[in-house]
Amino acid sequence: MPDRLLLATNNRGKARELEELLWELPVELVLPGELGITAEVEEVGGSLEENARLKATVLAKESRLLALADDSGLEVDALGGEPGPLSARYAGEGASDKDRVDYLLAKLKRVPREKRTARFRCVIAIATPEGEVELCSGECQGFITFEPRGEKGFGYDPVFYFPGLDKTMAELPLEIKNKVSHRGAAAREALKSLRRKYKL
Repeated sequence: MPDRLLLATNNRGKARELEELLWELPVELVLPGELGITAEVEEVGGSLEENARLKATVLAKESRLLALADDSGLEVDALGGEPGPLSARYAGEGASDKDRVDYLLAKLKRVPREKRTARFRCVIAIATPEGEVELCSGECQGFITFEPRGEKGFGYDPVFYFPGLDKTMAELPLEIKNKVSHRGAAAREALKSLRRKYKL
């Protein structure tokens, strides 16, 4: 049974959500920076699955630990599924979360509310140092708002609206967000897999 699990991200917001979702595992959750691994794995895959697999396998091999990586993307129906796997780079390299949100809202400027349907998708890859990989996924449905709302979360959270909760993801406390989010759904699948396969 492994005693440590590497969360293959240097994104503090993502790491905090994963730590909250995986807290009950009887292992130490570590980040690449804590092991002296500072290089970012470039997301060059054409899908969320490819990017998650790439990050997990590279960092599992480099750290010699079981590694868990996620890749998430926002898919907006009116934009033909964009930004998808390019969500983090949608407004260009080096763009901030605010830049990406502003760019998305500008592209949707003339799109009416009923056509602003979207989903967040998350794929989690669990990789061994030997290169064995398992994929888990989750998604949540919503709408893109006309302006940002809320201060919590990161990325596109301020413009992703849940009609049933009448709130954006950025307005939800973390414990509620984790129950309804794409990452929460994928992490619950990953927990089942880790318990079954690695007896955690």
